[in-house]
Parts: sequence; structure tokens; C-alpha cells
Amino acid sequence: MGSSFDWKTQVVVITGASAGIGAALAREIGRRGGSLVLAARRRAELEEVARSAGAPSAVVVADVTRREDVQALAKTALERFGHVDVWVNNAGRGISRSFMELTDEDVDAMVRVNVKSALYGMQTILPHFKERKRGHIVNVSTMLSRVPFVSIRSAYCAAKQALNSLGETLRVELAKDYPDVRVACVLPGVVSTDFGLNALGGGPDSRALPGAQPVEEVAAIIADAIEARRNGDVYMRPEAVQRVLDFYRGLASA
Repeated sequence: MGSSFDWKTQVVVITGASAGIGAALAREIGRRGGSLVLAARRRAELEEVARSAGAPSAVVVADVTRREDVQALAKTALERFGHVDVWVNNAGRGISRSFMELTDEDVDAMVRVNVKSALYGMQTILPHFKERKRGHIVNVSTMLSRVPFVSIRSAYCAAKQALNSLGETLRVELAKDYPDVRVACVLPGVVSTDFGLNALGGGPDSRALPGAQPVEEVAAIIADAIEARRNGDVYMRPEAVQRVLDFYRGLASA
């Protein structure tokens, strides 16, 4: 929205806000002047993020794989601030299992935390956005959902691809009657967080991997996308777009 965008009027809900990208995004939005509603399962960490953000905020302890917790999160946000402008579905978790090692519970866990949590968020906040005829849903996905080149993340890739598809379908559905309700899909690559260490089955420390992107840089790009009210895919680095195009050209010519 350019110069008409005013962070001081913006209320941003962030799930998975106790660490990693969610915590860094909260601090970045706080620095820019926005208000925050922060959700995760760990109260002490959430409260520390809220303090460090230095913004008007509400902290909600929630397990976003439970629909009733997500509904309670939205209720708290509306009671505290009167409206929501941006809902960031950031909660997620990886897995370190090759394709042939996957169990039913592995796949179910990936769907619960990476797909259902975001679905609940979108379904919960959408009536409010439609009533206001504006709003911004931001789903945090991964480059692996476009270019699945890490075999131990097989079920994670699949779950995030499902998240992408849900968001894209919703974006197309909204385009005619609610053009100012936007749906963005954020696609980070390797980010310097505890993501790898926290994956089911453990895994390599993301911070030790080549080319790992500082989490503060990722947060700034997401905040810029919110300010620009971006629709569709948001990549973290210019070369990422070319990598996706090359991958799909290869599929088409195979």
C-alpha cells in the first residue's frame, strides 16, 4: 500500500511466536510500530518475546493444532484490540525421516502442525476479514515445498505443499468478491534457528548449514511483504525464484 500503510494501526497475530522466525518477526513488527498478539505453547518464552518487541501486545498460550485454541486466540485478539489486520500462520515443525522410514504417526504429526494449524487459523479469522473487506493471511511455508531436494524432510515437504495449495485455493476464491483480503505464502530456505534441532527424529543444526540466512533478515522480508500487502509467493532471496523455475522446467521436459 506504499505510503498509506501505517504500522501504528496494524494488529498482527503470530503463531509459533516463542522462538525462531515468529519471535524475530514479532520484534521486527514491534520496531516498526505495530501491535502484536503472540501465540505458542510456552508462556515464559512468549512473554520474553513480547517484552523484547516493545509493542502493545497480548500473549496467548495455545496449541494451534487444536481448533478451540485457535478460536480462543482470535477471541483474545479481538477483545484486546478490537480488530485484526494480519494473521501469520508461522507454527510448524520438521521431521528427519526418509520416505521409506515414514510411519502413519509421522505423517499425521506433520499434517497436524503444518497444515491443520494454518487451516484453523485461516478459517477462524476469515469471517472477520470478510466483514471488514480487508485483511492479510500470511502462511509461512518453505522452499522445500517448491523444490523438495532434502530427502529426510519428505513428509515435511508434502505437508507444506498441502499448505501452499490451501492458501492458493483460498486466494483465488477471494479474488473476485474480496480483493483486499490477501493470502501470501512465505518460502524461506535454510534459516539460522533451532528448526533442525527441533525436528522429529532430531537432525542437523540449521545454523551450521551452508548459506543459512539470519533470522532477522527473514523477519524483515516478511514485514516488508506485510507492508506491501503481498499476494502469492514471497521468496527470501532472488536466486530462489530461478531455482524453482529451473526445477519445474526440468519436470516439464522429463
